[in-house]
Amino acid sequence: MARYLAQIIVMGAQVVGRAFARALQQEFAASQAAAKARSSAGQHSAAASSITGMSLQEAQQILNVSTLTPEEIQKVVRAKERLDEELSIQTQQQSKQSQQNTET
Repeated sequence: MARYLAQIIVMGAQVVGRAFARALQQEFAASQAAAKARSSAGQHSAAASSITGMSLQEAQQILNVSTLTPEEIQKVVRAKERLDEELSIQTQQQSKQSQQNTET
C-alpha cells in the first residue's frame, strides 16, 4: 500500500513538473515574441514611450481608442483643448474670488 502511494506521489510530481516546465517554455517564448515585436516596432516608438512615460497601449486604454485614425486622435485633441479651456476659466474665477475676499 505504501509503495503504491509513493508511486502515485512520484507520478503526480512528474506530471506537475512537466506541466510547469511546459508553461515556463511557453511564457519564455511569448516574452521573446513580445520583445521582438517591440524592437520591430522601431526605435521611434520606444523613444516616444520613454519621453511620454507611457506606452502606446496605455495611452490607447486611457483615451478609449482602439484604432489609430486621424479622426479619433483629432477628437481627443479637441476634448483636451476643451478641458484646458475649462480649467483656465475656473482658475480665473478662483483668482477673482480670492481677490474679492482679500479686499473685504
